Amino acid sequence: MNSPGSLWYPGAFGIGRVLGPGYSLRCVLFHDISDSESVFTQGLNGTVTRKNFQRALEFLSRYYTPVSLQDVVASFEGQALPRRAILVTFDDGYASTRQVAAPLCLEFRIPAVVFANASCLDNRELALDNLVCYVANTTGLKTIQAAIRDAGNGQDLEVHSLPEVFGSFLPNISLSTRMLFRNRLVELAGVRESELAAEAGLYLSSRQVRDLADFDFEIGNHTYNHVHCRSLLASEFAAEIDRNGSVLEAISGGKVRSFSVPYGSSSDLTSGVLAHLQQSGYEAAFLAEGRANFPDTGQSRLNRVSVKAASDAALFSEIEVLPRLRSAKDRLPLHSKSAHISGVSTDLNL
Repeated sequence: MNSPGSLWYPGAFGIGRVLGPGYSLRCVLFHDISDSESVFTQGLNGTVTRKNFQRALEFLSRYYTPVSLQDVVASFEGQALPRRAILVTFDDGYASTRQVAAPLCLEFRIPAVVFANASCLDNRELALDNLVCYVANTTGLKTIQAAIRDAGNGQDLEVHSLPEVFGSFLPNISLSTRMLFRNRLVELAGVRESELAAEAGLYLSSRQVRDLADFDFEIGNHTYNHVHCRSLLASEFAAEIDRNGSVLEAISGGKVRSFSVPYGSSSDLTSGVLAHLQQSGYEAAFLAEGRANFPDTGQSRLNRVSVKAASDAALFSEIEVLPRLRSAKDRLPLHSKSAHISGVSTDLNL
């Protein structure tokens, strides 16, 4: 239900076209589907309740045409996409993708792509983001700060919040420093990571990965350890990209032909990473900067929108309005970035 006076109504799609015509493929992104955050996810802002997820699927199935990755790939070979085509994706390989999301998507006849990190499958270890959240939520940021100092890189950085850890520290360290930080974090927190990961049960099992094919879900590459690709040396591509693809193919029994950039930033889709993906035969690469995709976007920089809304009006804004405004802002001359578009300030990190 929408609140009285809401600007949303089915005819509002015409307003969207005025804001930015040519918006072709819509891509939406989900992570964990759960009715509550845990100590492993609190601070990531990636949890969507089952109720809100189902509401989103109802909205998508009513006003859009869900498509598969194959439909998207075929569109780059000349096959036209249907009206208001939308692709549903999931990052990080949470177990809730199989337990909650897949049955609901099947009910609404919505295919999807799941981008997974093979190091976490079967809950052998925790992704660094989830480990950081656990330590911060159980022992405090002081432990994070100590691990940063002991890692020997960025030791002068003072972090006062989890967004600073994820936005200022982790993107700017090498892969080797990342591993030192991780190991020191485990030591300082005094945890047995393998036992903690098994107890948490956050991620997909190998069997669940195979099961996803029955729900018209395809598996994609998200790097082996969920790393910032800007930090990778060319010599590290094989360990993070190629290894992950090979392991996922062996488990799923299908071809892994798409890649999702961890953290979703175009800064991590470097020229070296992009060239490696193209040479390795990947047919699509995805970002998550919340921009609109236009016919000239290209299959190597498909953008996705993180969906968290709890109403049709908010979903419409997340999928139709804000991506167009962000894209319009990107096209402005640099000196005009702080101007207003149709009364909407663009001096925002939309």
